Amino acid sequence: MNAPHHPEPKDRPARLTVGVVGAGRVGPALAASLKLAGHRPVAVSAVSDVSVRRAAALLPDVPIVSPTQVLQSAELVLLTVPDDVLPGLVEGLAETGAVRPGQLMVHTSGRYGTQVLDPARRAGALPLALHPAMTFTGTAVDVQRLAGCSFGVTAPEELRLAAEALVIEMGGEPEWIEEAARPLYHAALALGANHLVTLVAQAMELLRAAGVAAPDRMLGPLLGAALDNALRSGDAALTGPVARGDAGTVAAHVAELRAHAPQAVAGYLAMARTTADRALAHGLLKPELAEDLLDVLSDGGNG
Repeated sequence: MNAPHHPEPKDRPARLTVGVVGAGRVGPALAASLKLAGHRPVAVSAVSDVSVRRAAALLPDVPIVSPTQVLQSAELVLLTVPDDVLPGLVEGLAETGAVRPGQLMVHTSGRYGTQVLDPARRAGALPLALHPAMTFTGTAVDVQRLAGCSFGVTAPEELRLAAEALVIEMGGEPEWIEEAARPLYHAALALGANHLVTLVAQAMELLRAAGVAAPDRMLGPLLGAALDNALRSGDAALTGPVARGDAGTVAAHVAELRAHAPQAVAGYLAMARTTADRALAHGLLKPELAEDLLDVLSDGGNG
């Protein structure tokens, strides 16, 4: 795995003191990456025992303090908390008077752009939204995974270059996302990444039920090839009984799932219907075969 690329010292912007509010899986990794680029983590807030251990592992010797003290210590503040917590956190920090004029305030939420940071902006902060399109483990491996990782970047036009420079310093690739497009952007990532984990976990459970001793080993090459084909060719990569219009095979699948894994039926039907629609639209599924298939999928949910 390639290490993140960091600019040469002569090419770097001014070094910043960095603070992290919320030592979940994302914040300490980003701060550790910024440290490799020459910035200086100086404070982190952590509440749970897990987050305290994570901060200690990724940011050793960085003091664990309150969120207000983080803002008092840092020129660049990373707000790395869950989406639903972020608006209230920003309002609360602004109300305490901890926000300082000229302070870079960065959140890593995929859902929000910079408007959620308006309370801090009114207090003089410089708002940036930098969302890494990556899943995080909360360990040092995350710092390496940032190499080549795309970041969804939203910022006021005058801060765009600064936002993109920070992403590049972390080894990432900046991708500009308009404020209004942030929820759609985030929905797309959730659809692809989060739902993929559910699908893979469910497939492994079903293979174990079918007697496969190592479902991960069986699925690895298959899913790797399917992902590569999909990224290269889109809908043209569709294969399998739905795309072929094999209504009898699909009916057998639904019957088996009803008998052995009823919790998987709804998901199978929903994905099969969507696959059939896309295969039809792209000329992969013959219309004369689609009718029987769609009948099976329609009846499948009523059994």
